[in-house]
Formats: sequence, C-alpha cells, structure tokens
Amino acid sequence: MRILFVHQNFPGQFRHVATALAQRGHEVVGIGVNQPESALPKVRHVVYRMPLAHSQKIDHPMAGAMRGLQEKIVRGEAAAEAMESLRKDGFTPDVVMAHSGWGEALFARDVFPAARQMVYAEFFYGSEQGDTGFDGEFFKPSPLTRQRIRIRNTHLLHSLNACDQALTATQFQKSQHPAWAQDRMQVIHEGIDTGRFRPDADASVHLDAPGLTFRPGDEVVTFVSRHLEPYRGYHIFMRALPLLQKLRPNAHVLLVGADGSGYSINPPPGRTWREVFLDEVRTKLDMSRIHFAGRLPHGVLTRLMQVSAVHVYLTYPFVLSWSLLEAMSIGCLVVASDTAPVREVIEHERNGLLTDFFDTEALAHRVADALANGKSLGPLRAAARETIVRRYDLASKCLPQQVALFEG
Repeated sequence: MRILFVHQNFPGQFRHVATALAQRGHEVVGIGVNQPESALPKVRHVVYRMPLAHSQKIDHPMAGAMRGLQEKIVRGEAAAEAMESLRKDGFTPDVVMAHSGWGEALFARDVFPAARQMVYAEFFYGSEQGDTGFDGEFFKPSPLTRQRIRIRNTHLLHSLNACDQALTATQFQKSQHPAWAQDRMQVIHEGIDTGRFRPDADASVHLDAPGLTFRPGDEVVTFVSRHLEPYRGYHIFMRALPLLQKLRPNAHVLLVGADGSGYSINPPPGRTWREVFLDEVRTKLDMSRIHFAGRLPHGVLTRLMQVSAVHVYLTYPFVLSWSLLEAMSIGCLVVASDTAPVREVIEHERNGLLTDFFDTEALAHRVADALANGKSLGPLRAAARETIVRRYDLASKCLPQQVALFEG
C-alpha cells in the first residue's frame, strides 16, 4: 500500500505506526512543516511551507475566531499544494491519514478523491461535559462565547464529513464529538513504551541550582505539564502548596513545564501563568523546597518520575496527557483530578487517588496522606503500571491495532 500521513509536526502521534507500516513493506510518506529531529526508517518526509501571514484588521466581535479559521484554511491550502506536488510526481496514496486539528485535512479529499480518507480526531469543542465552561474563573458563558466555539469547530466538521474513518485516543475524546461522527470513529491510543517507562530503584535526579539529588524514597512531589497553565490545573496545584508544606515540612516539590499559555487563554500582558499563580501564594511558601525545572529532556523527566513519591496530575475535561500514562507505567503513586478523562484510566484507591479538581484543601491533604502512607500504598503503584501494560502497551496492544486499522 501507499500511505500518506499529514501532520504539521510530523511524525507527532504517527511516529510508531508510520515506522511500523514502512517496516512491513508499505510505501509511507509524511508531510509536515519542519524536518523531524530524527528521520524515521524507510519513511519519506516532505516539508510544506506556510505563506507569510498578512495582517488584516477585522473589526468584529468574533475577530479572533475568524482569524483562527482563516489560518486553518491557509494551512489546508499549503498542505494541499504539497499533496498536489506528490500527485504530479506519481505518488497516489491508497490511504491518507491527516490530523484534523490545524486544517491540514480540509482539502485532502479534493487532491486524492480515490484514497481512503482518515483523520486523527483529537478534540471537538463545546460539549457540556467538556472543557468549555468547566472553570468559571477563566470562562464566562455568553452568546458570543458560544458563537466563537461554533466557529472554532468549523474546520473539524469539514474534515470529519470528508473522512471514511476517524481515529481518536480515548473514549472521552470520542464522546466529545457529534453522534454522527462517532459512528465512524475507532478508539486506539498511540501507545506507551512500557519497557522504557518502568520503575527503577536506582534512578536519581540532580538539580544543579539548589545542589540537591533525589532518589526513590525521598519525599518528592512531582507536577508535570507541557505548559504551566490553568487547563492542566497549575493554579489549583499552586494554591494547594501552602497547606501541603505545613502538613509535610520536609517535602520537596518539582514542577516541570514551560511558560507558554498552552491550551488556556493568555495570561495578563507581560506575565506568565507561572508568575501569576506563584505570586499569589509566594509569601506563604518556603521557596527552598519549591523547584521549577522548566522543560526537561524526556530521559531526565523519566528519571524524575522514577524518584517521585507522589505524582500530581490535574486537568480540565480535555485531552489526556501522555505524561499521566507514562507516570502510571513507571509505577508512580498518582493523585489526580476527578475529571472524566482521568476516570477512564484511574479508579480511586485501586490504581491511584482522585480528588475534586477545584478543592485545593482536599488536594493538599490527599498528597500529604499519600506521602505519609507511601509504603502501604505500594499496591496502587503496581496496579497503575498493570493498567498501562494491559491496556496501553505500545508493542503488544496499541501498535498492532493501529497497523490492522490501516491494512484493513
């Protein structure tokens, strides 16, 4: 077969399945905006170029949403031009798999009408059970906000309508889509390399600035998010820290994440969410036991979770982070928000501990209790890893399902 992947950050979620399909003898091509850091074996990579943005003043209450849709259309056109070049060079795929989130899937059907069209459907906005309106601190419902969400879904609807098959990672993500789209969806996670993400009693992490080294058994609380932002509960975690420090005066807290706004609204001008919520509680904290690590190489992050005594994961009802599943595979003792995507993988007091997303006092007590009773909670760690091995293992579970989907 000839298989084309389209993803602005190719390979993205397609890294493992694209490699596996190429190794099985299929001709695989990936389209993206940048050359990947490392080439995939036997996979040809094509770069498409986004045209320079033209600043255009839009005097309309939905100007932001309109500019967002315009950007998706422009990206879709750029990806379609790259596909057209492939077609003229003689490459006509049997299957096109495109991530629908950035507009690249919009015109794939027009370039390759005979190909089976697949989309990676990561999220659909506006569900009452989803992220919209979940946190009233940052979202004020109004007719205008609902209209903006409708526009935000426009390119997703076109891509879903044009596809033969959609793929998504979790049942929660599937449930956020319209019923008619769910009928053509399969739920297969990208998979976790459980051989790589596993417990290691000899792991250690050294922090140069405070000159501290942490090992398994140390009282270390970890919090990991790509960006330190409200969508991933950074504000809730920070507000829980003053009480947690009182309850556990020897605990060290390590926060991993960049300063971008991520999926959340932008912070006040000239500030980051990290600064905003740190400043809110700074005078109540012993900063010698709070460590902001920024972004870490994946290997260092893995060792950090291997030494973690308690790993905290908080999220709106949104896309589940890979970091949670990796932490569970490592055998972390996880304290997580009692939100729908988390409940899909964590059952309270069986393979982790859940707490109300907004209850900062309950979160502090839950983490403190977990630190105090860490040895007796060992079965939760073992059950967390067993859950990932059984349901999300890359080699034995997820990758064979993905390959079968394409070859079928």
